[in-house]
Amino acid sequence: MASSSKPKRIYHVFLSFRGTDVRNNFLDHLYRALDLKGIYTYVDSEELKKGDQIASALMKAIEESHIAVIIFSEDYASSTWCLEEAVKIMECKEERDLKVFPVFYKVEPREVRTPREKYKEAMDKHESKFGENSEKMKRWKKALLDAGNLSGWLVKEGDDSEHIQGIVKEIATHLGREPLHVAKHLVGIDSRVLKLKSMLNLESNDCVLMVGLWGQGGIGKTTLAKAIYNDIFTQFEGSSFLANVRETSKGCKDLVTLQEKLLNEILLRSQRLVVSSVDVGTNLIRERLFCKKVLLVLDDVDDLRQLSALAGEGKWFGNGSRIIFTTRDEHLLTAHKIDQDHVYEVKALDNSEAHELLTKHAFSTHQKLKIRANLVDGVLNYTKGLPLALEVLGSFLCGRREHEWKSTLKKLSKIPNKSINDVLKISYDGLEENEKEIFLHVACFFKGQEIGYIKKVLGSCDLEIAIGLKILIERSLISIKSGTLQMHDLIQLMGMDIVQQDCRDDPMRRSRLWLYDDVLDVLSYDMGDCAVKAIVLEPHELKEISINPDAFTKMRRLKLLILRNVYNSFQGPVCLPHWLRWFEWPGAPCFPEFSSGPKRLVGLCMSKSSITIVAKQYKDLQQLKYVNLSDCKSLVSMPDLSCTPYLKELDLAYCTNLVEAHESIAKHDKLQILRLTGCSELSVFPDVLESKHLRTLYLDGCTKFERFPDIPNELEDLEELWLLGTAIKELPPSIENLVSLQNMFLDNCKNLEIPELPPSFSYLYAEGCKSLKNNGDLTSLHHFVRRGLSMADAYSSGQMPHDFKIILSGGELLEWVFPVEEGSVSFMASKDLYNKFLALALCFILCDDESEKETLVVSHVNGKRLDHSPHTSYTSELEHISLEYLIPCDLWGEVDFSQIDGSHVRFSSTVLGTRVKKWGLRILCKALEDDLKVELQDNQLMDPALLYEICHESTYLEAESSLIHEDSSIETDLHKDSQDCQMSTENHSQGVSKRNHKLILSRGMQTTSNSIGRDEYSGVGLQLLL
Repeated sequence: MASSSKPKRIYHVFLSFRGTDVRNNFLDHLYRALDLKGIYTYVDSEELKKGDQIASALMKAIEESHIAVIIFSEDYASSTWCLEEAVKIMECKEERDLKVFPVFYKVEPREVRTPREKYKEAMDKHESKFGENSEKMKRWKKALLDAGNLSGWLVKEGDDSEHIQGIVKEIATHLGREPLHVAKHLVGIDSRVLKLKSMLNLESNDCVLMVGLWGQGGIGKTTLAKAIYNDIFTQFEGSSFLANVRETSKGCKDLVTLQEKLLNEILLRSQRLVVSSVDVGTNLIRERLFCKKVLLVLDDVDDLRQLSALAGEGKWFGNGSRIIFTTRDEHLLTAHKIDQDHVYEVKALDNSEAHELLTKHAFSTHQKLKIRANLVDGVLNYTKGLPLALEVLGSFLCGRREHEWKSTLKKLSKIPNKSINDVLKISYDGLEENEKEIFLHVACFFKGQEIGYIKKVLGSCDLEIAIGLKILIERSLISIKSGTLQMHDLIQLMGMDIVQQDCRDDPMRRSRLWLYDDVLDVLSYDMGDCAVKAIVLEPHELKEISINPDAFTKMRRLKLLILRNVYNSFQGPVCLPHWLRWFEWPGAPCFPEFSSGPKRLVGLCMSKSSITIVAKQYKDLQQLKYVNLSDCKSLVSMPDLSCTPYLKELDLAYCTNLVEAHESIAKHDKLQILRLTGCSELSVFPDVLESKHLRTLYLDGCTKFERFPDIPNELEDLEELWLLGTAIKELPPSIENLVSLQNMFLDNCKNLEIPELPPSFSYLYAEGCKSLKNNGDLTSLHHFVRRGLSMADAYSSGQMPHDFKIILSGGELLEWVFPVEEGSVSFMASKDLYNKFLALALCFILCDDESEKETLVVSHVNGKRLDHSPHTSYTSELEHISLEYLIPCDLWGEVDFSQIDGSHVRFSSTVLGTRVKKWGLRILCKALEDDLKVELQDNQLMDPALLYEICHESTYLEAESSLIHEDSSIETDLHKDSQDCQMSTENHSQGVSKRNHKLILSRGMQTTSNSIGRDEYSGVGLQLLL
């Protein structure tokens, strides 16, 4: 959407007056004084009067003026022409932002407003001619009233000179605050200005507000800042737009220049203030502006010194002031104490806006050339909504033919446009060395890749990756979306161009190589001095490459080597430099050798290789932290991990000939992730597991793995355990020492028995565990409440609360759950009753439906739908039972009874989803006092069968020993009054949950009386919300 056009202004001032006496005296002196100041002033002449009608030339002159000065003299109202002129002026004030100054020349303002004396006489004559209630008279009277109420000057006999000086000064002051030129073509600006105005909260004068506009170079920050400045600057007593602060303030003296400019633009003094130093300027800003409502824009700031010198604190300025900064560095705003609610991220144009802006620049209105849509789309794809690029390329392509468009796009794919690149490169130039290195690595190699992987690789290359990535995000050079690192295409091209500028003709002299031909050239040289630090080669299709055994050892700066989708035509091992930090070659023919010297390799990734054993060189790689030998089908033995004391991750997944896990994994101090997924021959594993920092253990798909190791001591870091499809028959009692275990996967462990669940799991899946015993306890109300109370105790002690979910087979609602006949349930509760709720147990019978993977619970409080809706996902396509719980606020949010009319609140929940065949619920609550029981009985707020009283003890052991009242008194006392229960039903169906513990047991599993199974083709779900 294009911005609204502003009225064209030709004249600085329009003078409205009556009579030759005024013209020859006061008006003449005022006109000359304005002219001396260079103020272009329009004065009408008697020849323009056309009877009683204002001439069209005068009407146009008023519309094209910045300011109108009405000189109300004694005879002014006697002229119908002057009255029409006044009407027009006041209309333009409202409609065209015309500034109006009245001068009451030898008359009192009340004479004009009322009117009185000479003005009354004149208006009486007009009434006798046109009629008292005529539209003309109404317009004239309103114009006199409105103009007479404006602030102006009262000029009496003999003091013309003094007032003329004051009038000229005020007009000059007002004209000194001109609107700024924004851009030739404005697209998409209005919606952004509107959003920014909302953030500025212009209606409030209670405080000073600082707002930051943040975004990458060329994104339109300055354009938006100018547009908002033009839109609002007249609402302030003074204003200043300081452009290009970064460039202007490179030295201390230049900061002084900016301070002078700021003061003089806001104060508009006839004699300029001179600032001798930054400290003096700082004091002057504070002293002169502390009680003045100002608008200040600091454009393109990049250093905290600039903010400290020009707008150090809000209290420097008067209440109602607004200070706007534009910057590429988000952290600069944070350091200046601007909260995130007042940071406006300027984003790229959307597709339609980008197309409109390109069209305005690339195609003139009279152009007859036709350009194919695919070429226009090529430019749009290249620019990715960046306004600077659209403007530069659109202007460049204007008037050019199709073959020139095509040639331009081909050129841009190799070399970026200099005008665009120079602007983008400013952000790179402001980085320190660590961030520059990370940026170039990302631009050349890692855009679009998973952030965890990038952190491992670059962290291995002696780079401070955590702070480095944060700074690049703050500078708008990268972003992280859905766990992947993203970068604008033009910024990526800028980074690649920086590397290629090292030497376009000689790849040996570049720091990074990623093109196949460049790598081939470098490997074919008899290298002398080679500048290459990193090689990442990943052609789109499998390619041959000839690597001489010593090709890499001469690259004395090489730290990173990644080869994907290539094979070496040269037989024999490759020798790597001992200073290499990361080596990755999926499908490598054999284990590499290393040059003599201390080995510094941190990452070794050789998945899908044909190695059978890990070579003896492994014992020298003591700095290794990450080893990936997954899918090495011929690998028969695991390396001794004691040789690599710093190892964090070991991936041996799908090494299908691996039989034995080395004893060294049992007590490794640093190991965090051990992945043995799909090692189908693995049968030998250490008897105990004591790796105290192990976080995730993958043994899924190890079909010959029968015995899980003992856990002699508490492992506080282990959070995930994957045992899907193993042959284990039992988990040892010491499984309870996995005190932090949250996710446990036991699917298809067909021989498994569980003596006791770990104390605090989040998800436990056990589909296909047909021999699993003790599941009756898992589905009992006692089990759920005991676990829920233990979690509540953990939460009260400062730990995070845990929810859990159990899924098993069955086809009937649990006996202790109240059935809901249709898709919705509704009841009412007072604050006292609601505060008694501990949990809501929900039970769902889930049928097989491959098309639907999740269900949803839509909740209402007093008829108002909540924004959030608990939902649960089901990975199984088989019928199963889902037992899970959430805390009440996850279902109904935080309920503020003080904001609700009446003493009771209606709660309702609707289940949506085709998988739910039946469902029911039970509200678990603390013991109810007698008055609450009476309230339920008298008011019939809900069916009493919904409630289930329990004793809520404070500790886990107490809860276990005295928890459930199986025959709740409230249920029997009130059941006779339940005929009018306020249960509502609606024909919807869907299920529930948010962050949940899950235990999944597939069909065919044996169950006890607490879990009633109908047949193997239906399922039951329970959800307990605590």
